[in-house]
Amino acid sequence: MRQTKLFIAAVWIPALLIILTSWQKNIKVPYGIDAVKPFDVDKYAGTWYEIARLDYKWERNLDNVTATYSLNDDGTVKVDNQGYDRKKDKWKQSVGKAKFVDDKNEGLLKVSFFGPFYSGYSVIALDENYRYALVAGESTKYLWILSREKTIPETVKIEYLKKAREIGYQTQDLIWVKHDKD
Repeated sequence: MRQTKLFIAAVWIPALLIILTSWQKNIKVPYGIDAVKPFDVDKYAGTWYEIARLDYKWERNLDNVTATYSLNDDGTVKVDNQGYDRKKDKWKQSVGKAKFVDDKNEGLLKVSFFGPFYSGYSVIALDENYRYALVAGESTKYLWILSREKTIPETVKIEYLKKAREIGYQTQDLIWVKHDKD
């Protein structure tokens, strides 16, 4: 019995992890929408303010949300998300990493906060000066509007909302994030 458990632990668990991570390579943008190309990760690095998002459990009740991206020595991207939980009256932080899915010249990445499990992170709109970004998850349940400042110009907001609606996002469900703490 003990040998069977050791065999399962030594062979099947690593095999299962390999299978699960290999499935993760097929991360795409919703409905075949293209990610930004060309994309320069060096210009994208730094702090972004979350202007709006579709709500999901990991960010529920958070305001003052920022995402800070920096390059790791191994070519991955460190992702440092922070936000203020207004119900618990405290700051929350989540640190993960992102990898390019294919071409480092394309804003198509996969991000992980939990070991070998990745989700899609696709920059689908970006201004030429890397000040504003529209980011899609791998389904229409995940969407973020980001800015280098705590606000976004109305013209950019309208443009990004239009693009998101055309893809199939329910933009009326967006949460507009408050930035009132330092």
